Amino acid sequence: MKMLNLSLLFSVLFAGVGVTSAGLDGDYTKQIDTWRAQRLQRLQAPNGWLSLIGLPWLKDGSNSVGSAKDNDVVLTKGPAHLGKIVLKDGKATITLDLAANAQIDGKAATSAELLDDSHEKPTTISFGNVSFYLIDRSGRKGLRVKDTEAETRTHFVGLDNFPTDPKWRIEAKWIAYDPPHELEIPSVIGTVDKMPVPGKAVFERDGHSYELLPVLEEPDAKELWFIIADKTSGKETYGSARFLYAEMPKDGKIVIDFNKAYNPPCAFTPYATCPLAPPENRLTLAVTAGEKKYRGSHH
Repeated sequence: MKMLNLSLLFSVLFAGVGVTSAGLDGDYTKQIDTWRAQRLQRLQAPNGWLSLIGLPWLKDGSNSVGSAKDNDVVLTKGPAHLGKIVLKDGKATITLDLAANAQIDGKAATSAELLDDSHEKPTTISFGNVSFYLIDRSGRKGLRVKDTEAETRTHFVGLDNFPTDPKWRIEAKWIAYDPPHELEIPSVIGTVDKMPVPGKAVFERDGHSYELLPVLEEPDAKELWFIIADKTSGKETYGSARFLYAEMPKDGKIVIDFNKAYNPPCAFTPYATCPLAPPENRLTLAVTAGEKKYRGSHH
């Protein structure tokens, strides 16, 4: 959520000190409450991360797909024999069985090329409450299967957060890299992506100096993405990483609001392909702010 017109005043007040005005403290808390409510709404959306029910990987050649056990790709829900997907030279095409009563991008059709999630709108196959689309992870092709009635969604137990603390909204020094560096980001499925790092954020906490390296998700990204871990990881917070975003630096400064640190999808489902915090972003500091470990965790 964008900061309100008080952002400049917050930058001054929060630079290593606490808020001295109860009124400002209250305004800031309301902003964080609003941001968290929006985060919760996105997470619980019918096709949000809580709806994942499968992540089968495809093999080169023909892959029969359906819920029957004799398929190459066995779905947990859906028609016994949905059809087949042919993967050749990195290109996937699907042919649906007429009896499956499935749709392609919301329309009746029998075949299509499957555009993966590197496209703005990947090709979506749907049947009843269930749908899937193709994902590409370092050349591996898999199906991201979702169900609006997934147990992880219908039995979601809510989010827990540390109390909002304005002292965790930190104005850091920004040191730009020219040219940008690259950072290796590992994932839970064993892949490693090299992502551009435009600079580093340097801040102080309790008399010690710390650094964090943000990455750009896209070349034209409008925000910086921090994938972090700290001394609470695996204890009060999710072990693999937490995410937070920051607005682009300005005048050699960047605001890092740890109250907006949140769990990756892998904290809620085993069917996501989340990045892990790189060694460079594992803080020797207990960040007692943001989202805590999920009580309903599958781990």
